[in-house]
Amino acid sequence: MASKWAKRFVQMAELVASWSKDPSTQVGAVITESNRIVSLGFNGYPHGISDSAETDNREMKLLKTLHAEENAILFAKRDLSACEIWVTHFPCPNCAAKIIQTGITTVHCPEQSADFLSRWQDKIKVSEEMFNQAGVSVDWVAVNSDQ
Repeated sequence: MASKWAKRFVQMAELVASWSKDPSTQVGAVITESNRIVSLGFNGYPHGISDSAETDNREMKLLKTLHAEENAILFAKRDLSACEIWVTHFPCPNCAAKIIQTGITTVHCPEQSADFLSRWQDKIKVSEEMFNQAGVSVDWVAVNSDQ
């Protein structure tokens, strides 16, 4: 039963990621509690900020962008203790800190591509260590599994 839900929530995170207007990286996050969706988020500019992701340079885009995890946490507008988060890309250390601070108990993430790992391995290790120290479980979901 857990693997059927895992597949659904990973697919939902991927769908939510597709709503991002970011031309280079689309990220989605789904927060759940007892197999019910609590909140969704994707990476993008805050409400009311000119959506110029295509014309802003990379540095400016990074300064303006809210990450998917941040958006999901902010839109939840409730206590997230005992919730879980499903993400398309492993959280950066800043998002890891926010996940820990909210009381989210588990981070589910599909196994990452070799390209993603080559670019972000150092930050992933920091986030993993933070989760480990805080007692947040990390579940690397095998997406191509038939379970």
